[in-house]
This record gives sequence, structure tokens and C-alpha cells, in this order.
Amino acid sequence: MKKVYIDERWIGEHGIGRFAQVIASKISLIPMNMTGSPSSPLDAVRFFLHTLRYARNKLIFSPGYNAPIFIWTPFVFTIHDLNHIDRTENSSVLKRIYYKWIMRRACRNAKVVLTVSEFSKQRIIEWAGVDPAHVVNVGNGVGEEYSLNALAYKPGYKYVLSVSNRKAHKNEARIIESFARANIESNVRLLFTGDGNQALLDIAQKFNVQDRVVFIGRVAEVDLPGLYRGAVMLVFPSLYEGFGLPVIEAMACGCPVLTSNTTSLPEVAGDAALLVDPTSIQSIADGITLIFTDAVLRSKMIGDGLAQASKFSWDEVVRKVDNVLSNA
Repeated sequence: MKKVYIDERWIGEHGIGRFAQVIASKISLIPMNMTGSPSSPLDAVRFFLHTLRYARNKLIFSPGYNAPIFIWTPFVFTIHDLNHIDRTENSSVLKRIYYKWIMRRACRNAKVVLTVSEFSKQRIIEWAGVDPAHVVNVGNGVGEEYSLNALAYKPGYKYVLSVSNRKAHKNEARIIESFARANIESNVRLLFTGDGNQALLDIAQKFNVQDRVVFIGRVAEVDLPGLYRGAVMLVFPSLYEGFGLPVIEAMACGCPVLTSNTTSLPEVAGDAALLVDPTSIQSIADGITLIFTDAVLRSKMIGDGLAQASKFSWDEVVRKVDNVLSNA
């Protein structure tokens, strides 16, 4: 295989970072040793200048959505979703300029565009106006640490889990109100990963669940399987996902999943999750109540979830990416 250089700045925990970390650890790629944030719209110029040092018979690979302002050497990059233009709350003038004038052109000039779901693939094709064969869905995977063998987190109370962040499309305000409305035991708590903010704390107080909503701070990747394993369910009614790793990670740990009936989530969850309308507080609340109160349903969801999660292998993702890079 020709020499392939990776923009390793994306490597981290969860989401794009997890994808980048797995690919970099399994395929022989050469770090580009760049500095600065790859997610900055202004990085396109820095990225281009850095690529000038590489001969045209080399291949540049980004596991994220950044691209050089001009493509000097053969280039493959990964668009996990079009969240930054499809969701106005996650957009900005700079991001819209970047997507329109740099990323769209990169989609047309790159050797291949990788993505992680059929939903994202179709959105990229229609948005960028590229041939379907030019966009390859390589998917995502579940690490071996996500399993029934994970040591369950036991805080001393039952909890509903939301693996999330404070971005608006994660739908957290509705999660809190839905949790407050759900007909479940009053000692059950709602656990969010990450630190809280005043807006969400105010919503919890408004619905009188301030003592039942817990923000547990940053959770290391190594601790996530235990959180899933100990939860009554994962509540993940996101308004937009290019994939939705928490869905299959929770399933692999034997945790029933409530998620959205939109974007990539039905595709990833299959028939193993309870799908709800993420814009309907009552729909989410009814789903929480149903899963919590129906032991037979929970048992079936656990079995179906394990089967669904087994379909997503990092080895298969690596095989697909390696094949693209070898033939680009």
C-alpha cells in the first residue's frame, strides 16, 4: 500500500475521536504531526500549507470532516454527519462558509468520502451532488469492553442514563421534562454524563426533579461500560445523529435503549430499541414508563439489543477503511 498520512489530531474519546483512535491503532498510517484544532473553520489554510510538503503520490487521510482549502495531494476524509448545517443551533456563519466553499468542493475532489451510516451517506450525496459510488459507508463498531462482563456502576439507587453533552440537538431539556412526567418510582434518578449548566438545572427545578437529576461529570471511556451495565435503560432521544454510538454500546452491555425515530437512529437501533418521536415530551415519557414497568419487554429488549450490537464490529470498519485507502 502507498504511504498514507493521517491527521491524528482527531484521536480522542468517543465519537470521531473513537473512530480515529481505532483506525490509527489498526492500520499502518504515518502521523502528519500538525498542530491546532482540526475542527476550526480556519484550519483549512493551515491544512493546505502542511500538505505542500507531501509528494503527489502520497495519500492524506482525515478521520474527521476537515479538508484543505485546495487539495494538492490525493485525499480521503470522513464526514460523520452534516450536523453543522442541518441543525441551525449547531451552525454559524463561519461553519456555513466552510461547508459550502471548502467541504462541498472537497467532497467532489477527494478520492473518496467516508461516512458512518446510510443516512449520512444519502445526505452527503444530495448535499454535495456527488456520485453515490464516491461515498463509502464504513460504519462504526463496538469495543470488546462493552459487554455483559462490564462491572455495573452501583450508586445505591436505580438510574436512567443519558450519555450526552450540552449541545442543543441532544434534546436534554425534553429528556428532563419527560423523566419528570414518567410514571416511575420516585427514587429513580436521571444520570447525565458531563457537567450540568444553569439552564438544565433550572428546568429540573421547574419540574421538581432537581434532587433526582444528577450530572456525573466527565466520564472516561473505560468507565462507560459500567455505566451502561448498571442502568435501567439508556434514554437517547437525540434530534440528530450521524450514527449514535451510545445506542449500540448500551445494547452490547445489556442495557435497554429508548431512542429517536429520526436520522440515523432507526438504522443503527434496528428493531432492538424503543423508538419515539424526539420532539414529543409525552412520547419520550411514555417510553420511559413502558420500559421501566414492563419486565418482559426489558428482557426482550436486552436479548434483541445484544444481537443488534453484534452486527457492529470495529474489525469490519477497519477492513472497509483499509480497502478504501489501499485503492484510493
